Amino acid sequence: MTDVTPALAREAWRLAEPLHAMIYFVPEVRERFAALGLPPVADYFASRGAALGPVGPGPVVATFYNFHPGLVARALPAAWQVVTPATAVAVRLDAAGAALTRGLGDDVVKSPEVAEAAELARRAAESAVAYAAGRPLFAAHAELDWPDAPHLVLWHAQTLLREFRGDAHVAALLVAGLSGLQSIVLHAASGQANATFLRASRGYTREQWAAEVAALQERGLLAGEELSDAGRALREGIEADTDRLAVPAYRVLGAEGATRLGELARPLSRTLVKSGFLSAAAPPRK
Repeated sequence: MTDVTPALAREAWRLAEPLHAMIYFVPEVRERFAALGLPPVADYFASRGAALGPVGPGPVVATFYNFHPGLVARALPAAWQVVTPATAVAVRLDAAGAALTRGLGDDVVKSPEVAEAAELARRAAESAVAYAAGRPLFAAHAELDWPDAPHLVLWHAQTLLREFRGDAHVAALLVAGLSGLQSIVLHAASGQANATFLRASRGYTREQWAAEVAALQERGLLAGEELSDAGRALREGIEADTDRLAVPAYRVLGAEGATRLGELARPLSRTLVKSGFLSAAAPPRK
């Protein structure tokens, strides 16, 4: 069995990530939580944070990392007066199943290819439990029950792999001396994300954003509004550390299995992306 490299671990994650990430944009989530009486934004913190239990804002601010504490505090712990964590987990899974079926089609979600991808992703996610130390958000999600349907197994497995990688990314940011806000300022400066969307969705004011831009300029990581050479090097180092720390989850698959997971996930993810399922204005149900 050929070893999994950091580059291959990153590729396996990247190709499958839309299968999980669509959950943050599709209307199925908003509709279900709205029907229970949970307002927008609160549904995000409640659904993703439910694995931690009925916590207040502290653990969510710490593990999600780049949200303004005040934004989280407006949602938690008040959300737990509307839904229990167990209900939030169940509602999120139900929404994921409905969205994947709508986006991929009933025949595809029941296909042998989805079943094979689910089996590979589950093996990786379950093996990652041996490396859960220092990864609190992953560890919390890893204690949730596994669903039965293959497309839901695939979604849940990719959720675990995402949080496994995400916890590692937070560790890399800490080592680099970057706060949550600074990390998204640099992300926007790279040209890979919209600054206005990041600032507003994370709950920061223009003044707070500008203050961190100035701090990063003083540190030599920004040249004006763009990354400096030092800023690019720092981001590349953070991504390299994240890739390296993600390898243990995929090692059980070997290079062949990790490659196969990416091959199976690619057309599924492409379908969702082309259909706008990862857009902030996700397509409505028809």
